[in-house]
Formats: sequence, C-alpha cells, structure tokens
Amino acid sequence: MTIENISCNKIFGGWHKQYTHRSEVNRCTMRFAIYLPPQCSNGTKVPVVYWLSGLTCTDENFMQKAGAQRVAAELGIAIVAPDTSPRGDDVADDDNYDLGKGAGFYVNATQQPWATHYHMYDYVVKELPAIIEENFPVSSTRAIAGHSMGGHGALSIALKNPGMFTSASAFSPITNPVNCPWGQKAFTAYLGDDKAAWQAHDTVCLINDAKEQVPMLVDQGLDDSFLSEQLKPEALQQAAEANQYPLTLRQHEGYDHSYYFIASFIADHLRFHADHF
Repeated sequence: MTIENISCNKIFGGWHKQYTHRSEVNRCTMRFAIYLPPQCSNGTKVPVVYWLSGLTCTDENFMQKAGAQRVAAELGIAIVAPDTSPRGDDVADDDNYDLGKGAGFYVNATQQPWATHYHMYDYVVKELPAIIEENFPVSSTRAIAGHSMGGHGALSIALKNPGMFTSASAFSPITNPVNCPWGQKAFTAYLGDDKAAWQAHDTVCLINDAKEQVPMLVDQGLDDSFLSEQLKPEALQQAAEANQYPLTLRQHEGYDHSYYFIASFIADHLRFHADHF
C-alpha cells in the first residue's frame, strides 16, 4: 500500500503527520493523521490508540484541539486519527450534516447509494491498522477511543473485536443508536430496515450479548445538549451493570459536547489505555 505524506509538524518531541492513500475498501482516496511520540525516533515500536471522531469532523479536529500529544509523548503512545467517512466527488452525500460525508457511522453500508463507498467498519478494523503497522514503528498492541459518533464507533468496534483492542474509551458516545434519532436515521440509510443489522453495531445491544470483555472508560458532560435525546448514557450504565461489564462511566457537571470537554479529560483516557497495554 502506497501512502503519501502531505504534512509534518514536530510537537512535544514527536511528529504529527498527515497521509493520503487509496482505500481499497472505501474505493476512494482517504486521509489519516498519526502522532508518533519521541520514543519512535530510535525505532522503538510503540502501542497505538485509534481515535474515531464525531459527526462533521475529519482527522484534524482531535489532533488540533484535544491537546493529547503532550501526554502521548510522555507515555510513548502513537495516536492514529482516520477521517470520518469516504470523500470525493463521486462519493454519495446528503444535504444534512448527520448523513453522508463526515457521517460514516463506522459501519459497512449495504444499501445504495452508500454501499459503493461507505465501508468505514472494514476501514478501521482491517485496512487502516494494516497500513499503520506496515509503515510506522508501532506494535500490534492497540486501544480505541472516540467522541460522539466516534464514541459509538470505538465502543461497538471494541465489543465486536475483543481480541484486537486492549481497552476502549469514549467521550459523549452515542451508546444506543437503535433508539435515538441520529442512529435510526443513519442505520436506516446505510443498513436498511433489518433491525438485527442495527443491533450488531449498537453498544448497549452488544454488551448484552458479549462473551468477552474489554475494559471501558466513558466520560459524559451533563450540560451536553444531545444528552437525553441522542446519547443515552443511562442505557449504557444499565447494560453494564446487568452484565457485570467492566465499564467506568463518569458524568461531569457543567461540561458540554465540545472539544473543551475532551481536552479537559483526554489525559485520563490515555493513562487508562496505558494501564491496559
């Protein structure tokens, strides 16, 4: 797989880099960002946290706003941030922000016009890790994290692939997409009317059926405008308690859905993953 470097910036002794490549699973050019901590400079292979962003985001939001690199450099952790959907003039889109480009929902679409390009599940689980491990000084030790739509992606992907990730974490995740407007809209468009296909990508449903466990940390702001209608952390807590699932759910007064919230607690998430590497 050929990848092309399009930017490079030194930060906290390491390097933030952006790359593009031709994606076989999404059938388009994709972009991702990677932070390589200073420990990589001598060829040391470091573990990786894959970060999945939310609706309307790209690979840039987290890398520019979260302030994660300082602690990643201290801990010797690489961070990989893919885009949130396929891109390009021939890629299907929608006029609304919560469907189409910037809103891939980390599933493999089975319905047209989305099925041609929207295979973000396979991209995150198969194609991107193979590219990262082939081209960079990283180990096969991985964790996964995300925000909002990306929180849904991180938790559900970890549950579906328990041997692939040592831990998972999320900020303000869409925990029960089969029961919220964002999830119902996206799943209907991408997966059709088969509710079993929806449940296969729903964190609450997956916890209820889980045979293996992945430690999880979730932070939720209580002043989040999407809290009650879209995110439903209470459903996640109930499922975890009913199944004795290793989830830590922290709820914070005054915090909203923004990157100010993420920046406030991202160090905790990186240390959480480091503890499980």
